[in-house]
Amino acid sequence: MQKSIHAIRFLGLDMINEANSGHPGIVLGAAPVLYTLFTRHLKVTPNSSDWFNRDRFILAAGHGSALLYAMLHLSGYELSKADLKQFRQLDSRTPGHPEYGHTDGVEATTGPLGQGIANAVGLAMAEAYLRQRFNRKNLPIVDHHTYVLCGDGDMQEGVTLEALSLAGHLQLERLIVLFDSNDVQLDGPTKDATSEDIRMKMESMGFTYAKVDDANDLDALDEAITTAKTSARPVFIEIKSIIGFGATKQGTSATHGAPLGLEETERLRQAFNYPYDRFDVPDDVYRDFFEKVVLRNDKAHTEWLEMMDEYQALYPESFGQLEAVINRDFTLDYEQLVSTLPLGTSEATRNTIGRILPLVSEHLVEVLAGSADLSGSTKVKGINGDFTATNRAGRNINFGVREHAMAAIVNGMTLHHLKVFSGGFFIFSDYMKPAIRLAALMQIPSLFVFTHDSVAVGEDGPTHEPIEQLTVFRATPHLVTLRPSHANEVNHAVRYALESRRTPVAIVLTRQNVPVCTEVDYDTFKKGAYVALDSSDVDGILIATGSEVALALDAAEHLQSAHDIAVRVVAMPSMELFLKQPQKYQDSILPPDKTKRLAIELGCPMSWYRFTPHVHGIETFGKSAPGEKILEHFGFTAEHIAKKYRKIDA
Repeated sequence: MQKSIHAIRFLGLDMINEANSGHPGIVLGAAPVLYTLFTRHLKVTPNSSDWFNRDRFILAAGHGSALLYAMLHLSGYELSKADLKQFRQLDSRTPGHPEYGHTDGVEATTGPLGQGIANAVGLAMAEAYLRQRFNRKNLPIVDHHTYVLCGDGDMQEGVTLEALSLAGHLQLERLIVLFDSNDVQLDGPTKDATSEDIRMKMESMGFTYAKVDDANDLDALDEAITTAKTSARPVFIEIKSIIGFGATKQGTSATHGAPLGLEETERLRQAFNYPYDRFDVPDDVYRDFFEKVVLRNDKAHTEWLEMMDEYQALYPESFGQLEAVINRDFTLDYEQLVSTLPLGTSEATRNTIGRILPLVSEHLVEVLAGSADLSGSTKVKGINGDFTATNRAGRNINFGVREHAMAAIVNGMTLHHLKVFSGGFFIFSDYMKPAIRLAALMQIPSLFVFTHDSVAVGEDGPTHEPIEQLTVFRATPHLVTLRPSHANEVNHAVRYALESRRTPVAIVLTRQNVPVCTEVDYDTFKKGAYVALDSSDVDGILIATGSEVALALDAAEHLQSAHDIAVRVVAMPSMELFLKQPQKYQDSILPPDKTKRLAIELGCPMSWYRFTPHVHGIETFGKSAPGEKILEHFGFTAEHIAKKYRKIDA
């Protein structure tokens, strides 16, 4: 066992030395923890790493990636020794922090501290829901745990507190947090930054607390994890370790984020009696991992496959639903289910999504929803009651005022193949941006619904009125932002979100009523832009999105009736989707010879300058006043838009 633990340590150190970059402290200190977890407890099948009923392990302390890569390699995942030697190099399978979908066995992209813990909470919530939804007597086809290894830095992040607070409230009994407690962070001892009682903190949030006094005590580790798996509440195991264990500067921040170097590593090899060359692993270590990880779990995997055959025979409908979840096959006759509204109908687009979500949820068991204490305003709410400690089948999640954790938890549930719509005011996307960015980086279809999308919020004032948020979202790679202009476009936006497989989607909606002012089919909508109004000989183009499409149409009518000027109106619900279209389509919507263009949006104009130098937007913060007064103040009236258009030199 000790030889295997040392193999983990020295593979990690060799990677870091080879790259001349990395974090050796956690590799040396926490190797026994992961060895015990992987070889005695973790239910995974490296040869079938996507097994749906596997345990999930999240390395929240993502800077310890060398530790994880060593574990994955030794356990038999598709990660070769050559991959380890390319640690932190361009296009390697071993990037500086773990990346989901990039490295076999990595369950989530982690590194920004706290995100991994919140992801783990989401994974545990998904497991609890699916277990309640699909398991039958003597057929526990969904039956696994979620483990997360975190460090002192994770425990200081606000998102961690938000997520763990909700996990304790929900009594997520399959969630086990392993806290690598070494009392050191990058700038020095943790006592310089925090003095809280971690046990009291965790118990007050509803966790069962346990402590292992020495990370090198494998039997104590084993006993703590074994007991944790029987708890009726989430479990927090504090494991006292020594950062940089064995190094000359062990126990200090000097070992946190800098390579030890070849000379110090060689000294450690001698001190640990590990007489093997760099990247050399003895056969008996590989055999140890094969027997304790692969063979131990292959039997469990085979038994599960047999159980699934029995389940299919007895419960074919439920089997089909679970198979759809496993395969991410979210099929729905959407046009038959969701009706369109006639032209002229006026409805706040937030109310539209409140109508649609229950309809699709009745037909898709994988759809859940919830808001950050705002469901009465966002209308984003799940069906079948609240998801609680006593009702795991409830599909409405009361996230509480925890926007950051909400977004990261949605990512975790999405990683478990569910479709979860989160709801919040658009201004509070500021609290959610780190998790939304990671959803985009992971290329997973997390769903984020935002309402109260502009200064038309009105009396709540500039603290609640988004200005720069649309620009930030549009600048985020792999994120699709949809700002539908009316109810029927919301239908299309929700359908697009449900059909998305590798792209997170943000749907941005109004508080105020807006009229159904255009007719557009789904295939055209998902091209990102279309012609809403046209004539045979146009002077120029008005481009708008969201509630401003109706305004652009009014301005076009004013230009025609008052000044005999014909303009094309382009509705652009998604810049990202439009810019992915072939150039021929883009030119058909925005002809290159029609350079007289005015873009209109209730927010920062920056993202529009790629289409035109002329934008009517807002470059200040908002105001506190009735919504109509604010719109007038910022010049969002048909007359003002027409006047501004006329001033443009062709």
